[in-house]
Amino acid sequence: MADITRRFGYRHLRAAPTSYVRHLERGKLRREGAGLAFWFRPLAATISEVPADDRELTLLFHARTADFQDLTVQATVTYRITEPAVAATRVDFGIDLTTGRWRAEPLDQIGGLLTETAQQHALELIARTTLAAALADGITLLRQRIGEGLGGDERLAETGLAVIAVRITALRPEAELERALRTPAREQVQQEADRATYERRAVAVERERAIAENELANQIELARREEELIQQQGANARRQAEQAAADDGIRAEAEAVRRTRLAAAEAEAATILATAKAESDRALGEARAAGEAAWLAAHQEAGPEVLKALALIRLAEHLPKIDSVTLTPDVLTGLLTRLGGGQSS
Repeated sequence: MADITRRFGYRHLRAAPTSYVRHLERGKLRREGAGLAFWFRPLAATISEVPADDRELTLLFHARTADFQDLTVQATVTYRITEPAVAATRVDFGIDLTTGRWRAEPLDQIGGLLTETAQQHALELIARTTLAAALADGITLLRQRIGEGLGGDERLAETGLAVIAVRITALRPEAELERALRTPAREQVQQEADRATYERRAVAVERERAIAENELANQIELARREEELIQQQGANARRQAEQAAADDGIRAEAEAVRRTRLAAAEAEAATILATAKAESDRALGEARAAGEAAWLAAHQEAGPEVLKALALIRLAEHLPKIDSVTLTPDVLTGLLTRLGGGQSS
Protein backbone atom coordinates (compact mmCIF):
# COMPACT_ATOMS: atom_id res chain seq x y z
CA MET A 1 0.00 0.00 0.00
CA ALA A 2 1.36 3.39 -1.06
CA ASP A 3 1.79 6.32 1.34
CA ILE A 4 -0.14 9.43 0.27
CA THR A 5 0.19 12.87 1.87
CA ARG A 6 -1.58 16.16 1.04
CA ARG A 7 0.07 19.56 0.64
CA PHE A 8 -1.61 22.77 -0.66
CA GLY A 9 -4.06 21.03 -2.97
CA TYR A 10 -1.45 18.57 -4.26
CA ARG A 11 -0.78 15.07 -3.08
CA HIS A 12 2.45 13.13 -2.79
CA LEU A 13 2.71 9.35 -3.35
CA ARG A 14 5.56 7.13 -2.16
CA ALA A 15 5.49 3.48 -3.17
CA ALA A 16 7.35 0.49 -1.77
CA PRO A 17 10.31 -0.94 -3.74
CA THR A 18 8.28 -4.09 -4.50
CA SER A 19 5.31 -2.14 -5.88
CA TYR A 20 4.95 -1.15 -9.53
CA VAL A 21 3.12 2.18 -9.87
CA ARG A 22 1.41 3.34 -13.07
CA HIS A 23 0.32 7.02 -13.17
CA LEU A 24 -2.23 8.21 -15.73
CA GLU A 25 -3.24 11.86 -16.03
CA ARG A 26 -6.33 12.65 -18.10
CA GLY A 27 -6.04 9.19 -19.65
CA LYS A 28 -2.42 9.58 -20.70
CA LEU A 29 0.51 7.79 -19.14
CA ARG A 30 2.65 10.19 -17.17
CA ARG A 31 5.01 7.77 -15.38
CA GLU A 32 5.36 4.13 -14.34
CA GLY A 33 7.91 2.04 -12.46
CA ALA A 34 8.77 0.38 -9.14
CA GLY A 35 9.27 2.36 -5.94
CA LEU A 36 8.25 5.76 -7.40
CA ALA A 37 7.66 8.91 -5.39
CA PHE A 38 5.99 11.96 -7.01
CA TRP A 39 3.47 14.80 -6.65
CA PHE A 40 0.15 14.66 -8.48
CA ARG A 41 -3.19 16.42 -8.76
CA PRO A 42 -5.91 14.08 -7.50
CA LEU A 43 -8.68 15.39 -9.74
CA ALA A 44 -6.81 14.52 -12.94
CA ALA A 45 -4.82 11.44 -11.88
CA THR A 46 -5.47 7.71 -12.01
CA ILE A 47 -2.90 5.53 -10.24
CA SER A 48 -2.51 1.77 -10.21
CA GLU A 49 -0.24 -0.10 -7.78
CA VAL A 50 0.74 -3.62 -8.84
CA PRO A 51 2.75 -5.84 -6.40
CA ALA A 52 5.92 -7.17 -8.00
CA ASP A 53 7.03 -9.53 -5.18
CA ASP A 54 6.40 -13.29 -4.83
CA ARG A 55 3.01 -14.23 -3.45
CA GLU A 56 1.79 -17.42 -1.77
CA LEU A 57 -1.68 -18.76 -2.51
CA THR A 58 -3.15 -21.63 -0.49
CA LEU A 59 -5.54 -23.96 -2.35
CA LEU A 60 -8.03 -26.31 -0.70
CA PHE A 61 -10.57 -28.26 -2.74
CA HIS A 62 -12.25 -31.66 -2.98
CA ALA A 63 -11.97 -34.16 -5.81
CA ARG A 64 -13.46 -37.57 -6.60
CA THR A 65 -11.32 -40.51 -7.61
CA ALA A 66 -12.02 -43.15 -10.25
CA ASP A 67 -13.49 -45.43 -7.56
CA PHE A 68 -15.84 -42.65 -6.37
CA GLN A 69 -13.98 -41.74 -3.21
CA ASP A 70 -13.80 -38.18 -1.95
CA LEU A 71 -10.30 -36.77 -1.71
CA THR A 72 -9.22 -33.48 -0.13
CA VAL A 73 -6.32 -31.69 -1.81
CA GLN A 74 -4.36 -28.97 -0.08
CA ALA A 75 -1.68 -27.15 -2.09
CA THR A 76 0.33 -23.94 -2.13
CA VAL A 77 1.08 -21.98 -5.31
CA THR A 78 3.85 -19.40 -5.46
CA TYR A 79 3.35 -16.82 -8.23
CA ARG A 80 4.61 -13.44 -9.35
CA ILE A 81 3.28 -10.66 -11.58
CA THR A 82 6.07 -10.50 -14.13
CA GLU A 83 4.40 -7.86 -16.38
CA PRO A 84 2.81 -5.28 -14.07
CA ALA A 85 1.84 -2.95 -16.93
CA VAL A 86 -0.10 -5.74 -18.64
CA ALA A 87 -1.65 -6.88 -15.35
CA ALA A 88 -2.78 -3.30 -14.62
CA THR A 89 -4.73 -3.31 -17.86
CA ARG A 90 -6.34 -6.74 -17.22
CA VAL A 91 -7.06 -6.47 -13.48
CA ASP A 92 -8.19 -3.43 -11.55
CA PHE A 93 -5.20 -2.41 -9.37
CA GLY A 94 -6.42 1.19 -9.02
CA ILE A 95 -5.88 2.75 -5.57
CA ASP A 96 -7.83 5.34 -3.62
CA LEU A 97 -5.96 8.61 -3.92
CA THR A 98 -6.75 9.53 -0.33
CA THR A 99 -5.93 6.34 1.59
CA GLY A 100 -3.65 4.54 -0.90
CA ARG A 101 -5.70 1.32 -0.67
CA TRP A 102 -7.03 -0.67 -3.58
CA ARG A 103 -10.55 0.19 -4.56
CA ALA A 104 -11.23 -3.43 -5.58
CA GLU A 105 -9.78 -6.82 -4.57
CA PRO A 106 -7.30 -7.57 -7.34
CA LEU A 107 -5.37 -10.23 -5.43
CA ASP A 108 -8.57 -12.15 -4.69
CA GLN A 109 -9.41 -12.03 -8.39
CA ILE A 110 -5.97 -13.39 -9.28
CA GLY A 111 -6.24 -16.00 -6.50
CA GLY A 112 -9.60 -17.14 -7.80
CA LEU A 113 -8.18 -17.46 -11.27
CA LEU A 114 -5.22 -19.54 -10.08
CA THR A 115 -7.42 -21.69 -7.84
CA GLU A 116 -9.93 -22.52 -10.56
CA THR A 117 -7.22 -23.27 -13.08
CA ALA A 118 -5.24 -25.49 -10.67
CA GLN A 119 -8.41 -27.22 -9.49
CA GLN A 120 -9.44 -28.00 -13.07
CA HIS A 121 -6.13 -29.75 -13.83
CA ALA A 122 -6.18 -31.61 -10.49
CA LEU A 123 -9.75 -32.84 -10.94
CA GLU A 124 -8.97 -34.16 -14.42
CA LEU A 125 -6.03 -36.15 -13.06
CA ILE A 126 -7.71 -37.48 -9.91
CA ALA A 127 -10.87 -38.50 -11.80
CA ARG A 128 -8.79 -41.04 -13.75
CA THR A 129 -6.89 -42.33 -10.70
CA THR A 130 -8.00 -44.76 -8.01
CA LEU A 131 -7.81 -43.86 -4.37
CA ALA A 132 -4.93 -46.22 -3.63
CA ALA A 133 -2.91 -44.91 -6.60
CA ALA A 134 -3.70 -41.31 -5.69
CA LEU A 135 -2.55 -41.81 -2.10
CA ALA A 136 0.59 -43.63 -3.25
CA ASP A 137 1.76 -41.43 -6.16
CA GLY A 138 -0.79 -38.63 -6.29
CA ILE A 139 1.32 -35.93 -4.67
CA THR A 140 4.07 -36.07 -7.29
CA LEU A 141 1.64 -36.41 -10.19
CA LEU A 142 -0.56 -33.57 -8.93
CA ARG A 143 2.41 -31.28 -8.44
CA GLN A 144 3.64 -31.91 -11.95
CA ARG A 145 0.19 -31.64 -13.52
CA ILE A 146 -0.77 -28.42 -11.75
CA GLY A 147 2.65 -26.87 -12.43
CA GLU A 148 2.47 -27.73 -16.11
CA GLY A 149 -1.16 -26.64 -16.38
CA LEU A 150 -0.61 -23.26 -14.73
CA GLY A 151 2.61 -22.66 -16.63
CA GLY A 152 0.96 -23.32 -19.98
CA ASP A 153 -2.31 -21.46 -19.34
CA GLU A 154 -2.78 -18.66 -21.91
CA ARG A 155 -5.03 -16.55 -19.73
CA LEU A 156 -2.43 -16.39 -16.99
CA ALA A 157 0.23 -15.45 -19.51
CA GLU A 158 -1.99 -12.74 -20.97
CA THR A 159 -2.59 -11.38 -17.46
CA GLY A 160 1.18 -11.18 -16.85
CA LEU A 161 1.29 -13.90 -14.19
CA ALA A 162 4.04 -16.50 -13.80
CA VAL A 163 3.82 -19.55 -11.53
CA ILE A 164 7.10 -20.12 -9.73
CA ALA A 165 6.39 -23.26 -7.68
CA VAL A 166 3.60 -25.65 -6.78
CA ARG A 167 3.61 -27.67 -3.52
CA ILE A 168 1.09 -30.31 -2.48
CA THR A 169 0.92 -30.14 1.30
CA ALA A 170 -1.83 -32.72 1.94
CA LEU A 171 -3.83 -35.37 0.13
CA ARG A 172 -6.40 -36.97 2.41
CA PRO A 173 -9.51 -39.12 2.01
CA GLU A 174 -12.56 -38.88 4.26
CA ALA A 175 -12.01 -39.43 7.97
CA GLU A 176 -13.82 -42.79 8.10
CA LEU A 177 -12.09 -44.04 4.99
CA GLU A 178 -8.75 -42.81 6.29
CA ARG A 179 -9.27 -44.74 9.50
CA ALA A 180 -10.19 -47.82 7.47
CA LEU A 181 -7.09 -47.43 5.34
CA ARG A 182 -4.94 -47.03 8.42
CA THR A 183 -6.24 -50.27 9.92
CA PRO A 184 -4.15 -52.67 7.72
CA ALA A 185 -1.07 -50.60 8.28
CA ARG A 186 -1.76 -50.49 12.00
CA GLU A 187 -2.37 -54.22 12.02
CA GLN A 188 0.87 -54.79 10.15
CA VAL A 189 2.73 -52.51 12.52
CA GLN A 190 1.09 -54.31 15.45
CA GLN A 191 2.07 -57.65 13.96
CA GLU A 192 5.61 -56.41 13.54
CA ALA A 193 5.54 -55.18 17.14
CA ASP A 194 4.16 -58.53 18.31
CA ARG A 195 6.77 -60.36 16.27
CA ALA A 196 9.47 -58.17 17.78
CA THR A 197 8.00 -58.86 21.23
CA TYR A 198 7.94 -62.61 20.58
CA GLU A 199 11.47 -62.50 19.24
CA ARG A 200 12.56 -60.51 22.27
CA ARG A 201 10.85 -63.02 24.52
CA ALA A 202 12.42 -65.89 22.59
CA VAL A 203 15.80 -64.28 22.92
CA ALA A 204 15.15 -63.74 26.63
CA VAL A 205 14.09 -67.38 27.02
CA GLU A 206 17.16 -68.50 25.08
CA ARG A 207 19.35 -66.34 27.27
CA GLU A 208 17.67 -67.66 30.40
CA ARG A 209 18.18 -71.21 29.11
CA ALA A 210 21.82 -70.45 28.39
CA ILE A 211 22.18 -68.96 31.87
CA ALA A 212 20.48 -72.02 33.42
CA GLU A 213 22.72 -74.35 31.41
CA ASN A 214 25.72 -72.32 32.46
CA GLU A 215 24.65 -72.51 36.10
CA LEU A 216 24.05 -76.27 35.75
CA ALA A 217 27.44 -76.70 34.11
CA ASN A 218 28.98 -74.70 36.94
CA GLN A 219 27.22 -76.87 39.50
CA ILE A 220 28.39 -80.03 37.71
CA GLU A 221 31.91 -78.67 37.58
CA LEU A 222 31.74 -77.73 41.26
CA ALA A 223 30.41 -81.20 42.12
CA ARG A 224 33.20 -82.80 40.08
CA ARG A 225 35.79 -80.65 41.76
CA GLU A 226 34.23 -81.40 45.13
CA GLU A 227 34.43 -85.13 44.31
CA GLU A 228 38.05 -84.72 43.30
CA LEU A 229 38.63 -82.78 46.51
CA ILE A 230 37.02 -85.54 48.57
CA GLN A 231 39.09 -88.16 46.76
CA GLN A 232 42.21 -86.11 47.27
CA GLN A 233 41.34 -85.59 50.94
CA GLY A 234 40.77 -89.38 51.30
CA ALA A 235 44.06 -90.08 49.58
CA ASN A 236 45.75 -87.55 51.83
CA ALA A 237 44.10 -89.07 54.90
CA ARG A 238 45.13 -92.55 53.74
CA ARG A 239 48.66 -91.35 53.18
CA GLN A 240 48.63 -89.68 56.57
CA ALA A 241 47.33 -92.91 58.16
CA GLU A 242 49.97 -94.95 56.32
CA GLN A 243 52.61 -92.44 57.33
CA ALA A 244 51.32 -92.47 60.91
CA ALA A 245 51.31 -96.31 60.89
CA ALA A 246 54.79 -96.30 59.46
CA ASP A 247 55.84 -93.79 62.10
CA ASP A 248 54.16 -95.92 64.79
CA GLY A 249 55.94 -99.03 63.45
CA ILE A 250 59.24 -97.21 63.46
CA ARG A 251 58.56 -95.91 66.96
CA ALA A 252 57.46 -99.40 68.11
CA GLU A 253 60.50 -100.96 66.52
CA ALA A 254 62.70 -98.31 68.10
CA GLU A 255 60.92 -98.81 71.41
CA ALA A 256 61.38 -102.61 71.11
CA VAL A 257 65.02 -102.13 70.26
CA ARG A 258 65.34 -99.67 73.12
CA ARG A 259 63.60 -102.06 75.50
CA THR A 260 65.67 -104.97 74.22
CA ARG A 261 68.81 -102.98 74.65
CA LEU A 262 67.59 -101.79 78.06
CA ALA A 263 66.71 -105.34 79.09
CA ALA A 264 70.07 -106.53 77.85
CA ALA A 265 71.75 -103.71 79.71
CA GLU A 266 69.69 -104.45 82.82
CA ALA A 267 70.50 -108.17 82.50
CA GLU A 268 74.12 -107.38 81.99
CA ALA A 269 74.03 -105.00 84.94
CA ALA A 270 72.16 -107.58 87.00
CA THR A 271 74.72 -110.17 85.99
CA ILE A 272 77.50 -107.82 86.89
CA LEU A 273 75.79 -107.01 90.20
CA ALA A 274 75.15 -110.65 90.89
CA THR A 275 78.73 -111.46 90.07
CA ALA A 276 79.90 -108.60 92.21
CA LYS A 277 77.53 -109.60 95.00
CA ALA A 278 78.70 -113.21 94.71
CA GLU A 279 82.29 -112.06 94.84
CA SER A 280 81.42 -109.80 97.74
CA ASP A 281 79.52 -112.56 99.51
CA ARG A 282 82.36 -114.97 98.83
CA ALA A 283 84.86 -112.43 100.08
CA LEU A 284 82.63 -111.67 103.07
CA GLY A 285 82.20 -115.41 103.76
CA GLU A 286 85.86 -115.91 103.49
CA ALA A 287 86.42 -112.95 105.82
CA ARG A 288 83.78 -114.25 108.20
CA ALA A 289 85.24 -117.71 107.98
CA ALA A 290 88.66 -116.28 108.63
CA GLY A 291 87.23 -114.25 111.49
CA GLU A 292 85.46 -117.28 112.91
CA ALA A 293 88.56 -119.27 112.51
CA ALA A 294 90.56 -116.59 114.20
CA TRP A 295 87.81 -116.26 116.81
CA LEU A 296 87.81 -119.99 117.43
CA ALA A 297 91.56 -119.99 117.57
CA ALA A 298 91.44 -117.17 120.08
CA HIS A 299 88.84 -119.08 122.10
CA GLN A 300 90.96 -122.11 122.08
CA GLU A 301 93.82 -120.17 123.48
CA ALA A 302 91.69 -118.31 126.11
CA GLY A 303 90.97 -119.70 129.61
CA PRO A 304 87.61 -120.73 131.13
CA GLU A 305 86.93 -117.33 132.72
CA VAL A 306 87.29 -115.58 129.41
CA LEU A 307 84.98 -118.05 127.71
CA LYS A 308 82.33 -117.52 130.38
CA ALA A 309 82.58 -113.80 130.00
CA LEU A 310 82.21 -114.09 126.23
CA ALA A 311 79.23 -116.40 126.71
CA LEU A 312 77.56 -113.85 128.91
CA ILE A 313 78.23 -111.14 126.36
CA ARG A 314 76.68 -113.24 123.64
CA LEU A 315 73.73 -113.97 125.87
CA ALA A 316 73.30 -110.31 126.63
CA GLU A 317 73.31 -109.53 122.94
CA HIS A 318 70.39 -111.87 122.32
CA LEU A 319 68.25 -110.73 125.30
CA PRO A 320 65.09 -108.75 124.47
CA LYS A 321 65.22 -105.00 124.67
CA ILE A 322 64.38 -103.55 128.11
CA ASP A 323 63.04 -100.01 128.01
CA SER A 324 62.59 -99.54 131.76
CA VAL A 325 63.22 -101.54 134.98
CA THR A 326 61.09 -101.19 138.09
CA LEU A 327 62.84 -102.04 141.30
CA THR A 328 60.56 -102.65 144.25
CA PRO A 329 61.88 -102.68 147.80
CA ASP A 330 61.47 -106.42 147.99
CA VAL A 331 63.50 -107.04 144.87
CA LEU A 332 66.06 -104.53 145.90
CA THR A 333 66.36 -106.05 149.42
CA GLY A 334 66.76 -109.57 148.06
CA LEU A 335 69.30 -108.40 145.55
CA LEU A 336 71.28 -106.58 148.15
CA THR A 337 71.08 -109.61 150.39
CA ARG A 338 72.43 -111.80 147.64
CA LEU A 339 75.14 -109.38 146.87
CA GLY A 340 76.12 -109.22 150.59
CA GLY A 341 76.02 -112.94 150.97
CA GLY A 342 78.13 -113.46 148.00
CA GLN A 343 80.69 -111.01 149.17
CA SER A 344 80.83 -112.62 152.59
CA SER A 345 81.40 -116.05 151.15
